Amino acid sequence: MKFRLTSIATAIVLSPAAFAADMEDIERLTVEGKYLSVNQSNSIKSPTPIIDVPQSLSIMTAEEITARGITSVGQIIDYTPGVNTSQGEGHRDSVVFRGVRSTADFYLDGNRDDVQYYRALYNIEQVEILRGPNALLFGRGGTGGILNRVSKKAKTGEKFVNYNVSANTFGAYNLQLDTNVDTGDKSALRINAMYESLDNHRDFFYGDRYGFNPTARFEVSDDTIVDLSYEYIDHERFIDRGVPTANGEPVEAFEDIVFGDPENNYQTLGADVFRANVEHTFSDNLKGNFNAFYGDYDKVYANFYAAGYDGDANQVTLDGYVDNTQRENLILSSNLVGEFTTGRIEHTVIFGGEVINTKSNQDRFNPEFDSRVGANDPEDTLRNDQEMFNVTRPLSFRGLTGTNSVGETVTATFSDVNDDTHVDLDVYSFYVQDEIALSENFDLVLGARFDSFDIEVFNVVAAETRSRKDEEVSPRAGLVYKPQENISIYASYSESFLPRSGEQYANINGDADALDPDTFTNQEIGIKWDFNDTMSFTAAIFENEQTSLDNDPNDVERFIEVDSDISGFEIQLQGYITDKWHITANYSNLDGENASGVALRELPENTMSVWTTYEVNDVFGFGIGATYQDESFVVTGEDSPVLPSYTRVDASAYYTLSDKTRLQLNVENLTDTLYFPNAHSTHQATVGAPINARLSLIGSF
Repeated sequence: MKFRLTSIATAIVLSPAAFAADMEDIERLTVEGKYLSVNQSNSIKSPTPIIDVPQSLSIMTAEEITARGITSVGQIIDYTPGVNTSQGEGHRDSVVFRGVRSTADFYLDGNRDDVQYYRALYNIEQVEILRGPNALLFGRGGTGGILNRVSKKAKTGEKFVNYNVSANTFGAYNLQLDTNVDTGDKSALRINAMYESLDNHRDFFYGDRYGFNPTARFEVSDDTIVDLSYEYIDHERFIDRGVPTANGEPVEAFEDIVFGDPENNYQTLGADVFRANVEHTFSDNLKGNFNAFYGDYDKVYANFYAAGYDGDANQVTLDGYVDNTQRENLILSSNLVGEFTTGRIEHTVIFGGEVINTKSNQDRFNPEFDSRVGANDPEDTLRNDQEMFNVTRPLSFRGLTGTNSVGETVTATFSDVNDDTHVDLDVYSFYVQDEIALSENFDLVLGARFDSFDIEVFNVVAAETRSRKDEEVSPRAGLVYKPQENISIYASYSESFLPRSGEQYANINGDADALDPDTFTNQEIGIKWDFNDTMSFTAAIFENEQTSLDNDPNDVERFIEVDSDISGFEIQLQGYITDKWHITANYSNLDGENASGVALRELPENTMSVWTTYEVNDVFGFGIGATYQDESFVVTGEDSPVLPSYTRVDASAYYTLSDKTRLQLNVENLTDTLYFPNAHSTHQATVGAPINARLSLIGSF
């Protein structure tokens, strides 16, 4: 294996659960997250303890999410090693997994959840973040890592009603309900519901989110369990693409200015998601699982944003578009997990398959201004969908009408068709993996996955249909050495691929239908050490290489290979220092460049975080933490502006009012630091939130 001396990676984050879910022991921390997924078979498909998984991963449970006052995937990422947030253009979760940006490597109970939106956490049992290529278990994509949400399921033999009511100092508030009813000896119904009114520190921001998720469980027999779920999703929010940069950094003086149209920067999402899972135990050594997933999504995303900035004239160029997506995802998957021996060697074999059909229609319309600055100037460089405005708070642009930088009244209409595509995608996959216990000290993991990716795209604008079929095999190998039961040292190799139609199947125009998929390889070594039942240390070193094809600039008939390389290391210490004092601390170092030797965007060299909680007595406790992110480039290029490094301090406290109720305070950015956590492009840098607090009443009946 090839590694750089400056590279190490974290293996595993066993996040502690913060308060007991049944609210009868809310003052006491408990250690959870020893397996991936609640039923021990979802993400990694087999009931393998985390210490025996030859891969870097992290888990955050629902109890810790609640105790931290976390309401978004991005807040989880802030305290996870090896990953950082991307802007996502203000309308979607976007994560940089070990230097690889993704808006589609999200999963729900192991099912691909690739539509672009902000995912709620009200119905989630735990969040799992696996780093490194993950094609064997999840298929194409997952090139730097994946994020899997494990949903809450109905529970037989239990009856409870849990609630969480919270409000923050921006004026936002959140209501959550989680109730479970035992409907018989072998069945149960659970309902999770939420309403969230959004607000923040930026002008014009607004939003509402609704979620309703009933689930049912039927224990058909001692060997068969059926879980059914339906989720209704309704989201609307304001879109804010941030502020311009000048002199190589975001313009701090613009921290309060929104560069958009207050009435036409928005996202709406309506979705219906159905899930069914059947789990059957054939024998003590053979278990099967069948899963059906169907999602119907309708999304609109409209926005204006700063595309250019003239610091001398204090003028900004606005650009924009409105984007529509209608998508249907049907996923059928199944797997068998069997355990057997050959002589003295023990095997845990996973054999599975997956069928996916996706139909996705998407279109984008650019604005056209009826008059533009410099429209009669032969040297005018503005496009028809751009216009210049003086920088003021607020900008003189609202409801598609405004006064441009030379005092003319201008009006825009979303009438210029940028693209319109209809996609039909069929994916067929099967995989096999064998976890081989060679001895008491050595485990070997070997596996491979075959994917057939068949896409057809009708380009409405060009009246052209294109298709491409890719068939790829993705191998995985890992070796785990356990000198003793509480220590594992591992080495692993894995591959993944991404078709040239990209994460969102937008098109295969130009040469994309002639190019092979991008391929990714990952090499990793690490150690996982559980000092005792309450404290663990993990560390790993990795290298991730990407290979893709592009046009040769000197010969349009020829393709050339383009590589990029990302390496790094991650370490973490987590657990109880005393019975009342818990700490999680992690650090990651990342280094990456493309084939030209240019450093990659959104890749801070150093990130670190620490979170510690202390239980003062039976009714009161507090926590404090900090997250640090090194400076990073906004774009991959020699002259890229830089996002400055920052440290943000957060804190929490709780008071137990009764054995079923607690009052909780969470404070973010305690020192009121001005920072810019991410950026989409040169003139779209996100402004981090100033000091704010969330007060929550959490309890049960």
